[in-house]
This record gives sequence, C-alpha cells and structure tokens, in this order.
Amino acid sequence: MRIWLKSLHGIYDVHALVALDVPWWAFGAADSVDGFLAGRPAPRVFEWGSGASSVWLAKRAASVVSVEHDEAWAAEIAQHLPGNVTLRHVVAPDSVEPDAVRSHRRGEENRDFREYVGAIDAQDGAFDLIVIDGRAREACLERAVRRLAPGGLIVFDNTDRRRYRRAIAEHAGAFTVRTMRGLTPALPYPTRTALLSAGRDG
Repeated sequence: MRIWLKSLHGIYDVHALVALDVPWWAFGAADSVDGFLAGRPAPRVFEWGSGASSVWLAKRAASVVSVEHDEAWAAEIAQHLPGNVTLRHVVAPDSVEPDAVRSHRRGEENRDFREYVGAIDAQDGAFDLIVIDGRAREACLERAVRRLAPGGLIVFDNTDRRRYRRAIAEHAGAFTVRTMRGLTPALPYPTRTALLSAGRDG
C-alpha cells in the first residue's frame, strides 16, 4: 500500500516508477512474475512495450529485449536501461493495405504494426517470459505462444478490455490462465493483468 500511494504521484513519470522498482502491472502479477523469474536459471525476456517494467525485468533476468514503437518514449526509457537490455525502436508506418496489423488505440488505427509485432522473430531461441503491454496485443499474443520456452510465462496486461480477454480465451486449451486484479502503480483504480502459463494444470 505504501508503494502504491507513493506511485500515485508518478503517473507517466518513468523516473518515479523506476525509483520505486515496480512494473506498471497489477501488484499481484508483479509478485508472481518476480517469483517465477527467481526460479528460472538465467531467464530470457521479450517485451512489447517498454517502460519502468523494462528496468524492473532487467534486475531479475539475464537478458531483456524490449520493443517500442514510440520514438520519444524509447529515447526517454533508454536513459534508464542497464547493459542487459536491448531496446528496439520499431516504426509503425501509416498504411492503407488491407493486411496491415492494426491497433485499436485512438489515433493509431491507420498504422501498420506488422514489423513491430514481428520483431520477436528477429531474435533467436525461446523466451522464459514474454510481456505483452504495447500495441496490437492480440497479434502479439499469436506470435508469443510460438516463442515461449517450456514452462514459460506470458504477461498480458490490461485485460479489463474485452477484446484482450477474447484473444486469451482462444488459447485457453494450451495455457493455465490466472487473472490478477488489484491495485496498480500510478493508478487510482484496480486493473487486471493476466498470466498465461505454458501447459495446463492436471
């Protein structure tokens, strides 16, 4: 509660959230991910959507690859990143092509996020943890399920949104899904973060 109260003064202030050592997910999800990473040898992380989470993950993983579409935000985050983080700025250009990968974010509906979503395919090997917290999240999930290491974990943030829950439900047969609802850093209301564990229980 103390950290949450302090974080309320730091909305969109990456300096404040980095200082508090919190990712911008529900606190319960962050605790679960912390424990998960502690139990993996030299965990590899891939992340769509950079921020305070990138720094938080870097302290708990051997390597982090973070993909960001916003150039100004990427430049801001880059000032905080340690050497085990690779930050990639991937442009999402305007496009009228019918097969473009779209985001539902207001003002970005006409941009093509194909290269952004496909950035994971430029990386070798599987990832212990994959974080989906940027744009075109449904398309990111489709890529993530193919690149997850055995026993790996996917973090899908902001699953208050119905379209995200529908996307997750399409993979419910292959994953154990836990939805963590609760207080979230820098927000005065609770949110939901879903954790998808590779392989179903039982």
